[in-house]
Amino acid sequence: MIARLLSAPLLLAVLAVAMGSGIDALVKATAPGAGVMVLVAWRFLFGAMIATTVFLVQRRAWPKREAVLFHIMRSLMQVASAILLFYALTQLALAETVLIGFTAALMVPFAAWLILGEAVSPRAFGLTLLGFAGAAFAVSATPEGAVGAHRLLGIASILASAMLYAVVLVLLRLRAVKEDATTIALFTNGVPALCLSPFLFGLAGPVNVNDLPVFALLGAIGYAVWYLLTLAYARARAQLLAPLEYTALIWAALIGFVFFDEVPGWRVAVGAVLIVAACLGVAFESHFATRRETGQPVSDLPD
Repeated sequence: MIARLLSAPLLLAVLAVAMGSGIDALVKATAPGAGVMVLVAWRFLFGAMIATTVFLVQRRAWPKREAVLFHIMRSLMQVASAILLFYALTQLALAETVLIGFTAALMVPFAAWLILGEAVSPRAFGLTLLGFAGAAFAVSATPEGAVGAHRLLGIASILASAMLYAVVLVLLRLRAVKEDATTIALFTNGVPALCLSPFLFGLAGPVNVNDLPVFALLGAIGYAVWYLLTLAYARARAQLLAPLEYTALIWAALIGFVFFDEVPGWRVAVGAVLIVAACLGVAFESHFATRRETGQPVSDLPD
């Protein structure tokens, strides 16, 4: 049965997205009491323990100094993005946070323009405006349910998190072709754990030992999500799997309703349609452009 599961990339991707939504829900439930910085520090510590174990078991070679410095810079941006995301989860509805987080995909072309010098097409620019219009419409009314007292700060935090995550994705492209996923995962978890180590020892107050199992679960699920997505994208085309990531909206809405009494309004639904449409348009733009140039159908083009 496990072998059959690992050979079904669509199922792997859906499972990974569902588990990712579970992480968001655990953070939303735990962070107000534990503290955002404490939660992030312990989450990455347990993730680093798992990543280090896998790295040693697979006997991966230690990367060169240039790569180490690169991964440190990338991981610092990633931990900043995570802190902002976790804070936003304490202030906004779950579905609302996930929805605005999707704007990271709209920022990738502009991050690639700044870092890699890639041109931003008028189509991508227009789709980005559409997506952000959807985000603005979605947050134009406060949804029913458990939201924090600093809503505007939460919105700013998730937008900043999405911007940093877009930069991280572009930077990851620079090394993904040179290094294996195990090495990348080691730095992704290890560097944040080291940077946030003071919070492990009481910088933000004493740690409640009752929270440690939740922190360990967050680290384990976080690594599992990465592993399942790696397996899925190794077995199926990115074109096929990318739309499945938007099922996170469904999971977020269901979890928010059942566990947090959150009811996304109709504005969130309309905003979701606009943002998802814009994100898919940006994601597939290069394939359609290549189709026009080669005369081949999109399904025959390489990823």
